[in-house]
Amino acid sequence: MRILRDTLFIDPADRGAVAAIGNFDGVHLGHRAVIDATRAVANDLGAPLGVMTFEPHPREYFASVKGIDMPPFRLMSAEAKAHRMAKIGIDLLFEITFNDTLASLTPEDFARTILSDRLGLRHVVVGEDFFFGKNRAGDAGMLRAFGAEMGFGVTVLPLVEVGTGEVSSTAIRQALGDGRPRDAAAMLGHWHRIDGAVIRGDQRGRDLGYPTANMSIAGLHPPRFGVYAVKVDVLTGPHAGSYDGAASIGVRPTFGENHPNCETFLFDFKGDLYGEDLSVALIDYLRPEEKFDSLEALITQMDADCARAREILADV
Repeated sequence: MRILRDTLFIDPADRGAVAAIGNFDGVHLGHRAVIDATRAVANDLGAPLGVMTFEPHPREYFASVKGIDMPPFRLMSAEAKAHRMAKIGIDLLFEITFNDTLASLTPEDFARTILSDRLGLRHVVVGEDFFFGKNRAGDAGMLRAFGAEMGFGVTVLPLVEVGTGEVSSTAIRQALGDGRPRDAAAMLGHWHRIDGAVIRGDQRGRDLGYPTANMSIAGLHPPRFGVYAVKVDVLTGPHAGSYDGAASIGVRPTFGENHPNCETFLFDFKGDLYGEDLSVALIDYLRPEEKFDSLEALITQMDADCARAREILADV
């Protein structure tokens, strides 16, 4: 997969793609329906399969412009999103920079300048809730009209529902905030993952007999604080592979006030993971985060947490 960020300098070989357009935060089942429909059109036309998304997320951009201190809402970072897109077989990821210039384009200007003139897209696929252009003035119906005028096809898909209701990033955030990772996974079509590099922490876990891989969750929507049974993919380095484990997400109240992070203990693992990239999949919520009166009480609970996690993960 190639990632293209500059619409002004597009290789002629990359023009003529069929592209799904949206933010695709989480790459959930609704997004996958749009991407699968895009794949079908691309195959029919013999064209590259593309996805167009925007960085920073438009909500982040507008909050910054207006000076609004917005709580983190993203389900995945740009890097995690790109990794997921590559995994599902996207040829071209158009990661368009969302800035003052793009935000000021009228719907017609966006369709003509970005989609038609610069990228030369043959066909685009969007969900029925798609809006675009300055002040979100353009909708899916307008996009169809512009496509007919400018020479690119347009497919508009209805929203997807599962047993838990309509699939949306908002509903997934709610499920994660409630400590319901399996409900989130049902809407995502995959386990919710926290991806990132292992950073140095306070190394307390090592002293407790539970050395952990620490990862920042800055900028991401925080799942409910507490302890989870997890599946871990070590993506880089000599220990690359898949492992079971238990992770604590939160502020570690036993040790004072701290920034939220994700600390993961990998079962039956020995090695150094500092600087390596991990992907931690949340499988089940075990218990809320709590403050312990002693390290002995904490260790006893960690023993119980890991035993419970092993039981759960044996069936996953």
